[in-house]
Amino acid sequence: MNAIPTTHFEFPNQTNVYHGKVRDVYDLGDRLLMIATDRISAFDHILPKPIPFKGQVLNQIAAYFLDEVADIVPHWLLATPDPNVSYGIKCDPIKIEMVVRGYLAGHAWREYKAGKRILCGVAMPDGMKESQAFPRPIVTPATKADEGHDEDISVQEILEQGIVSKNEWEQLESYALALFDRGSAMARDKGLILVDTKYEFGFHAGKIYLIDEIHTPDSSRYYYATGYEDRLNQGEKQQQLSKEFVREWLMEHGFQGLDGQVIPEMPDEFVQEISQRYITLYEKMTGKSFEPAAGNDPLERIEKNVLAFLNTNNS
Repeated sequence: MNAIPTTHFEFPNQTNVYHGKVRDVYDLGDRLLMIATDRISAFDHILPKPIPFKGQVLNQIAAYFLDEVADIVPHWLLATPDPNVSYGIKCDPIKIEMVVRGYLAGHAWREYKAGKRILCGVAMPDGMKESQAFPRPIVTPATKADEGHDEDISVQEILEQGIVSKNEWEQLESYALALFDRGSAMARDKGLILVDTKYEFGFHAGKIYLIDEIHTPDSSRYYYATGYEDRLNQGEKQQQLSKEFVREWLMEHGFQGLDGQVIPEMPDEFVQEISQRYITLYEKMTGKSFEPAAGNDPLERIEKNVLAFLNTNNS
């Protein structure tokens, strides 16, 4: 299985390329081409080994969910010319991530366990257990860092720094909660619980657009609904479909992204387990069988498909 660690293409009308943690973003003027590589990141570090089919899974899940929420908010995606590629409207990104949490897990749980009851200016009730549902979903935004760690930020700080106006914030919050509600309902239909997730937005022609991916295992945490209550009551870890198990493996091997720590080498068996978990989530969420993209050379396939698409759409 040939994984895609990175890409270095030269497409017509290309003005720039940005290599993110997972995606390589090609600037084509008023349009963007995003290639989902098989890189995987955790604790804001790219791990050494790519994960076969991960990029295809992310790209196809994101396209599936963007189509399902088009009635809630306009989004950037126009086409998927290849299983690993998305093409759409270039927006001016808003430099915050809208993190929505329905349950006490992950970063929120680690903060809570350390004694904190305020996260991003939002109060968390006393007496909660790990994986317990909040009385209602909360929005805990984070700064969107170009490099290094994203940082928690409160609504007050967002407004004081002029990142968005009060009206724009209220629109972002409304969109984020509506998207989370839709994602939660879709997850329930598939026997899953959408625990928490993040959304990113941008401006285009004076309007707020949903950008990037949504409801993927890189941006979201899912629990299996079956057995959730029993595990919660017994204080057991939830069975989940998300990237959290990768973070847990790294922590068990002495890595949390802190200065001086060395990223441990993932054995091939663990890499294949990660790949299979991504495929399982795709099939669980979409109800479709995963079909690996054809061809032995994914880079050659991507370039061929993208050039054919651009030639057709620019003619």
